[in-house]
Amino acid sequence: MFDWFMQLWIDSSGAIYEAVVQPALYAAGLMHYADRMQEWLDFALLGFVQVLLVYAVCRPLEALHPVEPVTDGAAVWTDVVYTLLARLGLLPLIAFVLLSSAERTLNGLLADAGFVPPTLETLFPALREMPVLALLLYVVILDFFEYWRHRFQHMFGWWYALHSVHHAQRQMTFWTDDRNHLLDDAIAAVWFGAVALLIGVPPVQFVLIVMVRQLAESLSHANVRLSFGRIGERLIVSPRFHRIHHGELSAGEDGRNYAVLLPVWDWIFRTGDFDRTSYPRTGDPMAPESLATGGWLRQQVDGLKELRRALRGR
Repeated sequence: MFDWFMQLWIDSSGAIYEAVVQPALYAAGLMHYADRMQEWLDFALLGFVQVLLVYAVCRPLEALHPVEPVTDGAAVWTDVVYTLLARLGLLPLIAFVLLSSAERTLNGLLADAGFVPPTLETLFPALREMPVLALLLYVVILDFFEYWRHRFQHMFGWWYALHSVHHAQRQMTFWTDDRNHLLDDAIAAVWFGAVALLIGVPPVQFVLIVMVRQLAESLSHANVRLSFGRIGERLIVSPRFHRIHHGELSAGEDGRNYAVLLPVWDWIFRTGDFDRTSYPRTGDPMAPESLATGGWLRQQVDGLKELRRALRGR
């Protein structure tokens, strides 16, 4: 299955490159950028597919049974800008590519010293013959580290100063998932990419994991009255479960429901709210108004100001 997916991706990317990108580079006299443009095309194509998939799944749900009417269209369009910038840039994949080079260099040095760092498949060789099981294990491990990254975002004041850009949104929709400060996104990308490299996630499986994770996170932010039931709420993060995390009473260090994909971490570490059935108002009452209603650039600048204030202990 993975080989078929990879070949389809290579064929599609190659066809677009040869039909559109390469002729444009040749006409502009920029063929020396050909290799870099091929890499960018892979990132942009994956991001484009993600946006289409997320829209196709989440938009009908929001139209069918919304939690609240959309009263601030400008705030939603700002989130659309965030999504296009994030998905077409794909910071997690970029970090994975950059860290791959660093990993090869480090592994070369370690190999010269006679040491080869273990990965999940070297520790458990049978996983090489069970790619689906390996994929599931990668998802669980990555999600565990994502839970703790999310918790740290709320535990450390300087980090929440950046993360408050995400929590300030009072008109939450599936576009809100990518509403993050660039510095916060960069930290998250390095974190996710480093863990993926540490446990040895193959590139093709990494692409699938990123796509599934992005779809799940977009759905969890959707403006839709959707619960997965008493049992389902403990298996997969739902829009109701995550909306509690974005509720006004859960801002900052008072947060609940930190899980990104698997609520089991909130159950194990006692940070979950599985009983509330309401859909609270979202937003951070303590955040500057510009983080809720300002444009993309204004929010990026004011996010840095909040970071500076936090580092100064205010």
